[in-house]
Amino acid sequence: MTNEKKTTKGVYQLDNGYWAYRFIIKINGKSIAQKRVKDELGMPFKTQKQATIARQKAIEKVKVDRHAPEKKVVRRIVSDVYEEYCNNSRNGRAYSTIRKQDSLWNNHIKEKFGNRYIDEISVAEIQDYLDELYYGEGRAFSYVESFLKMFYLFFGQAYSRSYLDVDSYNKLCVNKDTKIHMPKRKIDDDQDIAYFSREELSILDEYFKNTNAETAYMLGRYCGLRISECFGLKWKNINIEDGYITIDRQMQYQNGLIKLVSLKTRNAKRKVYMNSALKDYLTELKRQQASYETIFDEVRKQNQTIIKDLDGRDLSSLELVNSLPNGKIQTVNSIKYHSRLIKEQFNIMFKYHYLRHTYGTYLAALNTPEYLLCNQMGHSSSEVTHRYYVAISDMGISAIRKNLEML
Repeated sequence: MTNEKKTTKGVYQLDNGYWAYRFIIKINGKSIAQKRVKDELGMPFKTQKQATIARQKAIEKVKVDRHAPEKKVVRRIVSDVYEEYCNNSRNGRAYSTIRKQDSLWNNHIKEKFGNRYIDEISVAEIQDYLDELYYGEGRAFSYVESFLKMFYLFFGQAYSRSYLDVDSYNKLCVNKDTKIHMPKRKIDDDQDIAYFSREELSILDEYFKNTNAETAYMLGRYCGLRISECFGLKWKNINIEDGYITIDRQMQYQNGLIKLVSLKTRNAKRKVYMNSALKDYLTELKRQQASYETIFDEVRKQNQTIIKDLDGRDLSSLELVNSLPNGKIQTVNSIKYHSRLIKEQFNIMFKYHYLRHTYGTYLAALNTPEYLLCNQMGHSSSEVTHRYYVAISDMGISAIRKNLEML
């Protein structure tokens, strides 16, 4: 479904926030229709302007193609296509995205497809390859999706540089009936959202109290922050008085260095609202931090870590919410010790991301409107948020039992 309230002709916004275009033009008495939700490199249109410009270019291209002599396709092997993409087309990509792409290429795809001509690879070959990854090797469904995205990237890059003709590109990436796609998900594939029960939360609440990870735990428990967002949070992004936190960056290791970098998607940038328990906790933590600045002033200055902020400027770890009283920085690795201990002591499989699942599942069970939960969690797609509404939580089971008694 789409929201078509926008004014630009043939350009409209999708439910996931991205943009798309369509048009129908008549040339020599023949109608030609086109509809696109992604650009030639397989990337979504993030703004109305991008979709508008792409639409106009597509119309002009159709007109030129229909009147111009057929161009000769230049042949290139997949390795050349990927190298051109790396050198010319991925500036601005997130560091984690670049690392993931290179890992998939170097460890998997290069050996099988690197020396193949891009224009001789068929849909069937790609489907067989994805099927083998998922059914044969037992790779996770989401991991196999990363391979599918890589192939869309290859073919989109090749098409944009005339290494693929339009018919081949459409068959591989556009036409609904023929394009490459994910294998059918296995019936026993675990899609359940892992969350903590009320009993487990009580244990975790008590465990994390007065530990060096209590602040991170509270932010995950009551705001559903991703671990990188949690440890990248600065005090200046917390408005205790009005009860909200601004999420606009994340912590990441890049080449061994700790940095604060951009969020992966534009939807991840958001304002997250706090409940009274978290507001009270942060108020007290702020008061304690002020006392530490006096009591441990010299020690804190000596132990502080200088990292790079989002704008490239130096930032002291003392400005981060998750720093120890003695000034030492805490990072995304600070939770690992507690995960092991919780498993040993309570037989609870603790992953920080499960706090996010718990936050989403419980708010969904409390009938939070889906669009609001999507906003608070920073999802780029409402389909992801919807999973929390179909998850069967302990709160959901209680509601079902209550309703059953009313039948």
